[in-house]
Amino acid sequence: MFGDAFQRIGAIFLKEFVQMRRDRVTFATMITMPIIQLTLFGFAINTDPKHLPTAVHVEEQTPIIRTILTGLETSEYFDLTMHLDDPRDSQHLLARGEVLFVISFPAGFTERLIRGERPQILIEADASDPVAAGNALGNVSMIIDRALKHDLKGPLASLAPAPSPVEMIVHRRYNPEGITQYNIVPGLLGVILTMTLIMFTGMAMTREAERGNLENLLAMPAKPIEVMIGKITPFIFVGAIQTTIILSAAKFVFGVPFAGPIALLLLGVFIFMLANLALGFTFSAIAKSQIEAMQLTFFFFLPSMLLSGFMFPFRGMPEWAQGLGEILPLTHFLRVVRGVMLKSATFADMGYDLFAMTAFAAFAVVIAMVRYRTTLD
Repeated sequence: MFGDAFQRIGAIFLKEFVQMRRDRVTFATMITMPIIQLTLFGFAINTDPKHLPTAVHVEEQTPIIRTILTGLETSEYFDLTMHLDDPRDSQHLLARGEVLFVISFPAGFTERLIRGERPQILIEADASDPVAAGNALGNVSMIIDRALKHDLKGPLASLAPAPSPVEMIVHRRYNPEGITQYNIVPGLLGVILTMTLIMFTGMAMTREAERGNLENLLAMPAKPIEVMIGKITPFIFVGAIQTTIILSAAKFVFGVPFAGPIALLLLGVFIFMLANLALGFTFSAIAKSQIEAMQLTFFFFLPSMLLSGFMFPFRGMPEWAQGLGEILPLTHFLRVVRGVMLKSATFADMGYDLFAMTAFAAFAVVIAMVRYRTTLD
C-alpha cells in the first residue's frame, strides 16, 4: 500500500521536474533572480555613496589649494573629474548630472588664509537627490581641516585650532530643503510606467494565443509593424492617464516644482512610453503564456528599479553597475523628469538622455519584429 503511494508520488515528482525543464523561463527566473539580487544588493547598492564626480574652479594655483584638493580626493567622497575655466559652466554640468559638486576657490584665497581671514570656499551641490550629496557635504569641512593640518605648521600653526581656518559656503541647488518627495515623486512616474506598460503590453500577444485568437490575427494581411502599432496604441492612452494623475498629484498634493519647459517633459514621457511598450511587445512575442510574460516583466523591472537611481544614488554605484544602468531607459527618464521639474533643464541638457531612450525603443522594435516574423513561421 505504501509502496504504491510512493510510486505515485515519485511519478508526480518526476513529472514536475520534466515540466520545470520545459518551462525554461520559470526555471531561469528561479535560478537567476537570487543571483541578481545578491549581486545588486551585495556589490552595486551603496547607501553611503563615494567617488562622486566633482568639478573644480580654481583661480590660483598654490600648494595650500593643492593640499585641499588632494585631501578631498583622498577622502574618496569626491572624484575631481574636471577643472573649469569658466565658472558659468557649472550650471549646465549640474543640470545634466555630469557632476554632483562644483567647488570654487576665489582669487586671493591663500593670501587671506595666511592672514587668518577665513577665506570662503564655494561648494555648489546637486541636491535633487538628498541622499547622494548628504554624506559628502556633511564631511567636507572635516576633510579640509584634516588636509590643512599638514600645511598649518610653524608660523601658520595658530590657524590650525578651531574655528576652521576656512569658511564653507554650500549652495544646495534644486532642492535646498532636502525634501524627499521632490526626488521620489517624479521618479515614481517612471517606475509606474515601466511596470504597468511593459506588463500589460507583454501579455497582449500571449493572451491572443491562450484565447485561440492568434491564428485569426496571423491570417490577417496586416504587417508585423502594423500589428505592433495597433496593439500598443491603446496603452499610450493608458500611460497618458497615469502621467496626468501622477503629475497632478506631484504639483498639487506634494508641491513638487515644475521649473523647466513642459514640452520637454511631455516629449520625454512619450519617448519613454514608446520604449516600454516596444519592450513589452518584445516580451509578448517571446513568451508562450501570460505568466511567462509577467515573469519577464519582473525580471527586467527589478534591475531597472535598483540600477536607475530611483531607490539608491546612481553615482554611488560601482562603474560596472552604472554601465548596466545606462542601458536601461528608466535611468535616462529619471534624469529627464527630475531635470525638467527640479533643475529647469533645457533640450540641450537632456539631448543625450532623449537619444538614449529613442535608441532603446528602436532596438526593442527591431527585436520584436524579428521575433514576430519567427512566430509567423
